[in-house]
Formats: sequence, C-alpha cells, structure tokens
Amino acid sequence: MTTGSSQKIGVWTATIIGMNAMIGAGILTAPSSLAGNIGPACIATYGFVALAIWCMAQSIARVAQLFPQEGSFYIYAKQWGGHVVGLLTVACYMLGLIVAMGLLTHQAGLYLAHYIPQSNPTTLGGICIIALTLLNMFGVSLSTAGQQILIVLTVFPLIATTILCFSKASFSNFIPFAPHGVTSIFQETRRVAFSFFGFEAVASLFAIIRDPQKNLPRAITYSLIAVAALYLLFVTSLIGAIPLSLFKEFPGPISDALSQVFPTQKWIIEGIHLSCLFALLGTVHSMIWASGMLFLSFIKKMRSCTTQKLLTSGIVNQDSCTLFIGAAIFISFVSLTSDLFFNFTAMFLLIAYTCAMITLLTLRSEWKSGQNIITLAGIGTACLMFYFALDNCRQFSKEKLSAPITENYLAPEKI
Repeated sequence: MTTGSSQKIGVWTATIIGMNAMIGAGILTAPSSLAGNIGPACIATYGFVALAIWCMAQSIARVAQLFPQEGSFYIYAKQWGGHVVGLLTVACYMLGLIVAMGLLTHQAGLYLAHYIPQSNPTTLGGICIIALTLLNMFGVSLSTAGQQILIVLTVFPLIATTILCFSKASFSNFIPFAPHGVTSIFQETRRVAFSFFGFEAVASLFAIIRDPQKNLPRAITYSLIAVAALYLLFVTSLIGAIPLSLFKEFPGPISDALSQVFPTQKWIIEGIHLSCLFALLGTVHSMIWASGMLFLSFIKKMRSCTTQKLLTSGIVNQDSCTLFIGAAIFISFVSLTSDLFFNFTAMFLLIAYTCAMITLLTLRSEWKSGQNIITLAGIGTACLMFYFALDNCRQFSKEKLSAPITENYLAPEKI
C-alpha cells in the first residue's frame, strides 16, 4: 500500500531525523585527542569532513532513490558486484558499527570510573556491555520518549559546554594554528568522521518524505549544515578555553579538562559529565538492538542451506542475533586499543559507503545529469580518509613492534 501524502513527513521533520542520526556520543569522544594531535587546526578538519560527508550523503541518497528495496547496502552494492559483493558490503558496515560501539563502551567505562574511582574502567565497560545486551534480549528497549530524552542528553552537554567555554575563551589558545603541520589536518579525519557517521539514515527516508526528489537532498544539506555548525562551535569553544597542554594531561572525559579550567563550576561540570555518560550508554543500548536487526537481515540474505535451517528452526532469531552482536562488541572492546577503534570504524564504514556509491558510476543517466561529479568527490574523499586510517594502523603496528616488551604489556593504554 502506498503511503498517503498526509502520512508523509516534510523537509524539516526529515532534517531533525537526520540530525538525531548524526549527533551522537561520537562528538564527546574525539575533541580531546584531536586538540592534542592537531591543535587548533582540528577546526579545519571538521570543515573538510563535513564537506566530504555531504558528497557521500548526496550520493547514497541518490542510490536509495533509484533502488528503493529492503536491504540497503546489500541492494546498492549488488547492482554492480553481485550477491557476494553485496554481502561483503553489509559485513563491512556491520563490522564498522560493532567496532564503533566498542569505542563507546570504553568511553562509558571511563565516565563511570569518575563515580567509582576504585574500579577499573575496563571492568566497568565490560559490565556495561553485558548489562545492555541482556536488557535488549529481555525486551527492554528505548521507547520513542526514551529516544527523545537521549537526544536531549546528547545535545545538552554540547550546548552547555559551548556556552561555558566561550565565556572564558582566549585568542592566544589558537596560536599556533597548526603546530603539527598541515598534513595533520587530514591524518585525523578518521576521528572526526566518527562524529558524522549515521548520516546514511537520512538517505533511507525517500519512502516517507514528501516530494523526495527535491526535499531529500534539502534535508541532507540542512541537517549536515546544522550538525557541522554545532560541532564547529563546540570544538572552537573548547580550544578557546582549554590550553592544549590540558588536553594532553587529561586525555579522558572532557569534563576532566573542564574541571581544571572552571574549578568553581562543579555542578555544571558534573551535569555535563552525567549527560555524557547517559548519552554513551543510550547510544550503545539502542545500537545493539538495531545492529541485531541488521545482522538478522544479513543472515536472511545468505544463500546457505545451513543458515536457512537455522532460521526455520528458530535458533537464529532476534534474541540470538542480539546476543551475537553484544558478544562481538565485547570482543572488540577488549581486543582493540583506543586509536585502532577510530581507524577500523572509518575503514569498514568507508568501504561500505564507497561500494554503494560505485553503483552510480555504472549508470549512464547519472553521468548525463552531472550527479556523478558529486559522487566522484564523495568517493575521492572517502579514499583519502581510508588511506590515512590505514596508514595510521601501519604506524601504530610499527610503533608497537619496536616498543620494549615492558611497554607493550605493562603500560595501560590511555583512551
């Protein structure tokens, strides 16, 4: 049955949905590391990534319009690569989500350690992922009201921190602007991209938005502009108020560095810290359920007799898929170090995005319309970000292999 026009959403509702999909706990995990590794030039990194994500989002939205079928990335990549490439694309997308949730679990452990200082953050993070997985298996999922509360808790620390930091910003903190060179602006794109991942949810609105040919590109543009502006103001205010030395001294939760700059604003800092914690836990909680659904859909696409028997017998269902995703997140959480989370998340998701965008390059109509100029820009910037993420993995492995044994196995990894 075709959705009636009265039931469809307008461009502003679609814009809000797009913002909710992008604004997540990722923006709460990156600024400390970015400021320490890039300096004030990380503002330029956010601008570059916002433009790159816009090109990718426009292209993926176009693919979604051309192939409006269930299966998203599988259907998109299947158009040019067949069944196997479609499955590999979905697998990359899922792996990216799993690794990303491992990072957020690490961050949740750090934020919880603020309230239970005698506990190990890794232990606390492990308890979180186990508890959140069990809650999903027992059907305790976030309601619509819960999702609305979650976005408020996510946006609150951004706005509160921005206002607080601008009240004490100093222009001297922006000099030198790029202490580690211009190249560093692009080397850290993988961290910034983490804060924008989720934009692909906007592209899936083609079936429920009025006049999708015109309004879907508008919603993508408006939501990206709003999110990019919020991020840029947030990061600019942080750098203006907090000296770079404090970011290096306190690489954990943002509230740790803020408490050094605003020692008399304890209650505001505590509110920001608590909001960050709930945003992290809420994001992981909802993504376990969503990823479980995606994994179940992935298994249904497989043409294996074994998987079909497992589905028919009921062994593979929503609960077992949720348990599998929770276990996968736990494995990534205990196996990867902080920097590798960003690298692997970026690489897996960028592969999925690129495979989807390649479909447009195989269509003559897209070349005639000029759409593929944007597509080529999206693929080019995705490849650039992938290269720097891969190169960082190589450098990380080289450093670990050359480090003393005591450093590799005894020194705790800072996150």
